[in-house]
Amino acid sequence: MARRTGRRPGNSGAKAQILAAAREQFAENGYEGASIRAIAAAAEVDPALVHHYFGTKEELFVAAVAPPADPGELIPQVIQGDVDHLGERVVRMFLTMLESPGTGPGFRALLRGALANDLSARLLREFFTRQVVRRLTTALDGVVPAGEMPIRADLVASQIFGLVLVRYLIGVEPIASMDHEQVVSAVAPTVQRYLTGDLS
Repeated sequence: MARRTGRRPGNSGAKAQILAAAREQFAENGYEGASIRAIAAAAEVDPALVHHYFGTKEELFVAAVAPPADPGELIPQVIQGDVDHLGERVVRMFLTMLESPGTGPGFRALLRGALANDLSARLLREFFTRQVVRRLTTALDGVVPAGEMPIRADLVASQIFGLVLVRYLIGVEPIASMDHEQVVSAVAPTVQRYLTGDLS
């Protein structure tokens, strides 16, 4: 008997199956290597059903990672303005998201999951590359060589994720109790150097 495709009757859990398949496909193949058709096949649904639930591939990607805030909306605000203070705006954005009652618990849970699960870690790396690095690369076009952006982005990630781990997940003192602005003042110059400074 042929397998039926398309919208499944009743509460079949198709949406959850699509999300599970998308997480595996994006983590395994990266954003560019994953396709709606392959995700639909893995979830055993028609590609039209994927579009029905999630719209575009980009929207499905964001839903698969499930961040409590969409960097696609936040990053454009960060990259506006002069590049000399970009590091400060990046650090301030992450601190604001992590300390907000609305988004902080979700981001901390996302990072805890990445520390505990390889698939989650690969998905978070792909998300950071796709949603953050790509936009920073555009903002720094003509400021630093394009070939340097991967290592610059990795250095920024090491600083930000290291800060999150020490300040929010482990709670190492005194940095865990430092004032928000103190942390920005201390960390932003390093992030700025990673973005636009001399790495030699």
